[in-house]
Amino acid sequence: MKFKRKLETRAVVDLVPMIDVVFQLILFFLVSTTFAVLPGISLQLPASETAEGTRTNGITITVSAEGAVMVNSESVPIEGLDAALERLSIAAPRDAVPVSLEADERTQNGTIVRVLDSLRRTGFVGVNLRTRE
Repeated sequence: MKFKRKLETRAVVDLVPMIDVVFQLILFFLVSTTFAVLPGISLQLPASETAEGTRTNGITITVSAEGAVMVNSESVPIEGLDAALERLSIAAPRDAVPVSLEADERTQNGTIVRVLDSLRRTGFVGVNLRTRE
């Protein structure tokens, strides 16, 4: 009796390296998306005993003790703040966009008032003042 041998190559796909690569990609994207956006100006925020934590996804305005102003991550002179706020492209109506104002505790009150006036002139009304506990 003569047996015929069938020579078939069986293709085996090793999934372990692919799973390792996918796992590394997932870890990379998880780690890289958790970094917080910090202002380029170092601030000493004023302390508050009654502060409540809020999370805003709108505009962040940072004012240093020397009066330097940043809108999100762009440095802007205080005189050009109206123009910088007008240039922002926002999908929602301006009165619905939350604005977070971060000012150093040594910032002069007049500078904060000028920023608030500029916000009101350009149509932003929801302003949160950032403090530390």
